Amino acid sequence: MAKKFTILFQGDSITDCGRSREDIPPDDGVGLGAGYPAMIAARLLCAQPEIAWQLYNRGISGNRVVDLYARWKIDALNLKPDLISILIGVNDTWHEFHNQNGVEVPRYEEFYRMLLEWTKEQLPKTKLILIEPFVLNFGAVGEGWEDEIKQRREVVKKLSKEFNTEFIPIQSMLDKMVKIAPPEHWLRDGVHPLPAGHQLIADAWLTVFSHLFSNIK
Repeated sequence: MAKKFTILFQGDSITDCGRSREDIPPDDGVGLGAGYPAMIAARLLCAQPEIAWQLYNRGISGNRVVDLYARWKIDALNLKPDLISILIGVNDTWHEFHNQNGVEVPRYEEFYRMLLEWTKEQLPKTKLILIEPFVLNFGAVGEGWEDEIKQRREVVKKLSKEFNTEFIPIQSMLDKMVKIAPPEHWLRDGVHPLPAGHQLIADAWLTVFSHLFSNIK
């Protein structure tokens, strides 16, 4: 019998990316949306067909860290994944600048830490990959966004060290890539990745996962 390995992708619209809300078998892959989770799934399913991959995308567009925490039991803990990948934070800034309903940085850290503590308590063997939030300064990104997103990146990096998780610094990768092609090649509006941006995330994720998986399989 093939060894089963369950991966959960969590976050906001960047992860959601049109994923299905229907009850699709987790070894199908068709419900993962059009973004980086689907790209990662395609590579894993093709490269290692001997593994019974169980792949879930539970990203929800518009989510802030408090929204993610509120649904963490049903959309994460109950699935009992071997690995959880988290990308959350841009809406905590976006919602504040657009309708004064954001989550300030200290509270973002508080809820993110509670979420990780809860996970470690309930699923001590589950591995975690934390992806830092990112923006490029155009489109929807307004004045004051960059400094606040930088603070959120610092929070995620600190929490990654504190909880001994894997960490993916997407912002620095994007900053390098905009020297090769303009920002509009990578992100649609300063926030949401275009295909090249999703592939950048997927490639970075797979590099981290390859090392992690070799140590836990």
